[in-house]
Amino acid sequence: MLRPLAFAVLLAFTQAASAQLPAPVSQLLFDANIPEDAMSALVLRGDTTLLSHLAERPLNPASTMKLVTTMVALDQLGPAFRGRTELRSGASLSGDVLRGDLVLRGGADADFSGDVLERMLQALRNQGIRKIDGRLVLDRQLFNPARADIGAPQFDESPEAYTNVIPDALMVNKNMLELDLRSSAGAVAVAATPALEGVTVSSAMTLVDADCGSWANGWKQPDVQRDRLGKITVVLKGSFPKHCAKSYRVNVLDRQDYLDRLLRATWHRLGGVLVGDTVEAASPPATRLLAEHVSRTLPEIVRDYNKSSDNTLARTVFLTLGSLEADPVVGSRALATIPGESTVARADRTVRDWMRARGIDDAGLVLENGSGLSRIERISAVQMGGVLQAGLRSNWSPEFVSSLPIAAVDGTLRRRLADSPAAQRARLKTGTLRNVVAVAGYVPDAGGQQCVVVAMINSELIGNGKGRAVLDALVDWVARSGAAN
Repeated sequence: MLRPLAFAVLLAFTQAASAQLPAPVSQLLFDANIPEDAMSALVLRGDTTLLSHLAERPLNPASTMKLVTTMVALDQLGPAFRGRTELRSGASLSGDVLRGDLVLRGGADADFSGDVLERMLQALRNQGIRKIDGRLVLDRQLFNPARADIGAPQFDESPEAYTNVIPDALMVNKNMLELDLRSSAGAVAVAATPALEGVTVSSAMTLVDADCGSWANGWKQPDVQRDRLGKITVVLKGSFPKHCAKSYRVNVLDRQDYLDRLLRATWHRLGGVLVGDTVEAASPPATRLLAEHVSRTLPEIVRDYNKSSDNTLARTVFLTLGSLEADPVVGSRALATIPGESTVARADRTVRDWMRARGIDDAGLVLENGSGLSRIERISAVQMGGVLQAGLRSNWSPEFVSSLPIAAVDGTLRRRLADSPAAQRARLKTGTLRNVVAVAGYVPDAGGQQCVVVAMINSELIGNGKGRAVLDALVDWVARSGAAN
């Protein structure tokens, strides 16, 4: 654990270390017309700082911010933590009729899917319940606000994309429709899963002579139309190549519609009847558990989102830091609420308290959602380096390190650094936005010593792989350093 004195020593090393970037890195920056002051970099070998270039300046880290969320979550929640989904009711059972409301309560279950929902509903049928003579109550109240997606501005031009899904505590299938698109010379056929009651998908796409591999160039955001009876039609727009077959996931339905219609369609398929309307509300105080699901353990979840850079999962875990604590028996339980405090604010405070306890100065840190999908999040290379050093000292270091992509092997690094000695050895989280590239993690040097590496570039000139090449050159330089003379 980095105590305040230890971190002060780190700062002293940082100030004394070379601020000059390695020649291969400087040359690539020069060739791309990217100014050196657009880049921040820190390389640590044990307690020695090999490189510190503008390392105390907060920059946008893109998805490397997921490392902060991951490390704090592992330390605060522990490796046995699991999110939960519950079916509950306070109603009595008369024959095969549940005479009252059925409550579906969300507990930030990252694995809550249509298949899970079906198994939970089958558990009700196994208990003899056929008819629910009451309302369906959807409880998302674990997070405050419960629906952060409502009124949220678009992050980019593709609000329907999976990368942009804003989580809630009761999200099923990440709110995605899986589209199967198949075209002939004259028509586009589309099928959607899962089946949702009263929802159809149709195509108004224009067929074009184009390469199937570039089909996304003609994609446009779908229209969602609701008639006076409440039926919903999703209309696909844009163009699509002839003789092409592709699948694509979209987030286009309001999540209340999505979950309500999925549950009703599933319950009907299982032979059940649901009489009442659907409402969104907190669970009544006195209910009994009818069925439950717990997610995989936290190390499995963080591995999923770090390897693939899954924003929605990372955001869910970040919000979990402000809403749940570990429970050794059931996996998790809700924290006592603090009136008027948002879940994001509470998660932010949890992260800062964790950093300060390890001697990491949080000045200049800006957290919005903990995933890096943000225009405003900021962290310095020194702060990120402190998090990574704390990761090596944590009880859960193996779980933390194993969640990172491996150079030239998997995740977002599978196609990078194949010709470098860093291949199959470096473990790094990557980050990419329109004007941001970043890497942060661990790179063994030529002598086998583990190095902490953090680098970020914030510039409009990083496109066409130019910024990524600069960062790869830095990682390669670290991997080749430290060889015996």
